[in-house]
Amino acid sequence: MNVFFEESGSFKAGSVLSKQGDAFQVELPGGRRAKVRAKDVLIEFEKPAAGELMQEADAIAQDIDLDFLWECAPDEEFPFATLGADYFGDKFGPAERAALVLRMHGAPVYFRRKGRGQYQRAPQEQLQMALASLERKRQQALVQQGWEEELKSGTLPEALKGKAIGLLTKPDKNSIEYKVLEAAAATRGILQARLMLECGGIASPRQLHEAKFLSEFFPHGIGFPSVQPAPLPDDLPEADVEAFSIDDVTTTEIDDAFSVQDLADGRVRIGIHIAAPALGISRGDAIDAIARSRLSTVYMPGDKITMLPDNVVDAFTLAEGGLRPALSLYIIVNRETQEIVVTETRAERVFVKHNLRHNHLDEHVTEESLAAGTGDYPHREDIAILWPLAQSLSEKRQQARATYGLKREVQRNNDFNFYVDGEHITITPRRRGSPLDLIVAELAILVNSSWGAFLNDHGVPGIYRAQRGFGGPGPKRTRMQTTPAPHEGLGVAQYAWSTSPLRRYVDLVNQWQLLACVQHGVTAKLAAPFKPKDADLFAVVRGFDDTYSAYVDHQRRMEYFWCLRWLKQENKRQVPASVVKDDLVRFEEIPLLLHVIGLGVHQRGTRVMLEVVSIDELTVEASCRLLHVIDAPPASADEDESENENDEGAEEIVDAADLFAESEAEAQAEASSPEQGDPSEPSAQAGDTQESTEPKRL
Repeated sequence: MNVFFEESGSFKAGSVLSKQGDAFQVELPGGRRAKVRAKDVLIEFEKPAAGELMQEADAIAQDIDLDFLWECAPDEEFPFATLGADYFGDKFGPAERAALVLRMHGAPVYFRRKGRGQYQRAPQEQLQMALASLERKRQQALVQQGWEEELKSGTLPEALKGKAIGLLTKPDKNSIEYKVLEAAAATRGILQARLMLECGGIASPRQLHEAKFLSEFFPHGIGFPSVQPAPLPDDLPEADVEAFSIDDVTTTEIDDAFSVQDLADGRVRIGIHIAAPALGISRGDAIDAIARSRLSTVYMPGDKITMLPDNVVDAFTLAEGGLRPALSLYIIVNRETQEIVVTETRAERVFVKHNLRHNHLDEHVTEESLAAGTGDYPHREDIAILWPLAQSLSEKRQQARATYGLKREVQRNNDFNFYVDGEHITITPRRRGSPLDLIVAELAILVNSSWGAFLNDHGVPGIYRAQRGFGGPGPKRTRMQTTPAPHEGLGVAQYAWSTSPLRRYVDLVNQWQLLACVQHGVTAKLAAPFKPKDADLFAVVRGFDDTYSAYVDHQRRMEYFWCLRWLKQENKRQVPASVVKDDLVRFEEIPLLLHVIGLGVHQRGTRVMLEVVSIDELTVEASCRLLHVIDAPPASADEDESENENDEGAEEIVDAADLFAESEAEAQAEASSPEQGDPSEPSAQAGDTQESTEPKRL
């Protein structure tokens, strides 16, 4: 005897070997044996054989007309055999019975299962709706297949035009468009983004990289609502100085300027003037909400996304030719000893006479020209006074670093400016450590350190950057906190970011706190927007750290991308580089670090010639191989460099593009021994891989 039975939701047939009680011992056509309960058996039959029955049933089931079968079925629940007699008539044998079960079980749209061998036909209205749905799916499948074929052939379907970026950034994975793209890419065995690039869905890899960043961090766009800063205080005094700034040629957020006044007895009064948006922005107002949501200006080669709206930047940037609100630190310096005699912090309006530009002055303002007193450029005498002060401040920091067990900062390598015109990139080097660099750097470090102490003296919390080694020889750990602590890498007792309030929310917060100290003196602790142990201040620190790191990652990725574009654009097949550590090399012509597989063992600083094997702008990857060694440095020089850099080259892979480095000296000091992998710390040798719209800011 044979049986047709249900097992785990499917139907099978087999030969009965034995029966005990209500259970059959059944052997299936493949030889497997199974225990089948009697209640699961739907048909018992002698002929044909079990395997033949299943073959016949499958063939008969395909010919059963479901529409006619549904019409034959009663409205109430029925056993399958009842319907079989009406449909097949006299020819209702074992094969037809099995076929009927298979057909009805496989058509839940027409028949609902009510139990073992029991069914009920679907109501007519529901059947029509279900059939319409199936037809839509069938048509959709045909359309999907057509689109898929187009994509696989390299043609972008009309329905996908304008949707490529959305499909690659934040797709609806249930949409037909995404399913088409996913299937076509899988069939081709390539990335979805590469398929879209091939068929013209995206214009270039650059467009995709930028779109991914914007979709994650600016999902509602980069535009600003209409806002206006508050009017400046009526009693804001006017400073009796003429200030000047030193920035890159395309800088628009000018947030620092300097002034110099000769005094009697060989003294000079130097002013460091910082743009003061905190005078027109209040904690909790609409502009504050914008700044806090962005936390920083985002820089990338060829573009930037500002933290503040343009009209707010225009109101407070230290543009030349007018009075500008500023928070100023004045220092009186003994010109003979370069010692600072006294300091004073004031909120005021400052007349900015000139915006000087590195691009125009660097070749004229050199150590030699300053020593000889030659040159014809604005504020030459003022710069000549600031130069020895900057040298003195730098030397004092080196001495302080020595007390922390650190070596002197070592000056190497170039900065690089990126100029983007459409899809064309120009990368130009600028030598680090120029007098103008050092002046801006040291005065900025002085301001951040002095104002950090100023906040602490008044008992007002601020946001500090501390770097400490905790007495050990290991890496320095850099962190942001709300209480002062030494920054050993910079060689200062405390360091509070305060010099970029137009670009960075942390600096704006500190400026609010500083203004409270200036305006309220001993009662500043009560008047400051953020009180001691304010939970919201800690939230700012945490949010800034995460956002800052993400912005740095994006800039670093885009700089890497443009370096690869430059190699391809200039058709560079062979490029010189120098060994940093192990198989990590630094290119000489562009700010690019790369691991070269199979490089071999070479001293740090060994110059090598590499062959560019492949470049992939979509994945932002490149492959090179060693051609030959150009030259190697002396062993002693290599050892000395290794000690001074504290393996900083290995850290450049993480820290190569700190977009907010205030200046060369600061960036270099921070990188002397940063914690491995801290993305907010710049590297001494990373180079300013930032586009020319902004200088380095830390």
